[in-house]
Amino acid sequence: MTAENPPAVPLGKVPLDKAAPQQAVAGPPAVRASDADRDRIADILREALAEGRIDAEEHAERIDAVYRAKTLAELEPLIGDLPAGQRYAAPAASPAVGVGPRSAGVRAAGHGIQVAGAKNVVAVLSGANRQGRWRVGAKINAVAVCGGVELDLTEAIFEQQQVVINATAICGGIEIKVPENVTLRSAGSGVMGGFDVREIESTEPGAPVITVQGVAIWGGVDAKVVRGKRIRDLRDA
Repeated sequence: MTAENPPAVPLGKVPLDKAAPQQAVAGPPAVRASDADRDRIADILREALAEGRIDAEEHAERIDAVYRAKTLAELEPLIGDLPAGQRYAAPAASPAVGVGPRSAGVRAAGHGIQVAGAKNVVAVLSGANRQGRWRVGAKINAVAVCGGVELDLTEAIFEQQQVVINATAICGGIEIKVPENVTLRSAGSGVMGGFDVREIESTEPGAPVITVQGVAIWGGVDAKVVRGKRIRDLRDA
């Protein structure tokens, strides 16, 4: 090695193709989806079905994917072709909207009622039920996909006066039983299926008001009063 014949590679340098591979910079971890995130997507899809933007088969496929999703990245594509999906971002938890503790978290929506915070009862190719002395909050999401869900509220403890049950039955069935001294209302529909809610208005002041909304696609939703079953108090503690 002479001044006339310098080394092919300057001393102390290593060719890039022989250098140690650079470790790839890991991207941020996927954000896990919460029950509230899934509820928002399910509400958007229900609105889209009611407006005719998606058909019953598409709704069934997307709802199934909603409740299987583990991360926000899995949820966002499900509404990417809908108007709400263009501005969707997972918001931070906001204060409950309502008047007084018994209506906390309840707000009106285009084709139903939306409530912050929910209890999910999901049956996919299986069965799920809630019965006995269980606490009922402001919102319950009941989803039956080729399975069955039973909600027995006859002995439940009502923590809110306004209760919304989002019932989605796809090739499955959802059965809802309520005490005879509550108000029961319907805000759902059947698409090649049955959505049967036997409405009743309670004459007792302060009695729970239960609204069953959602859709039955090749399946059934049945809500009825059980005679002889009564609640003594709103909280019945």
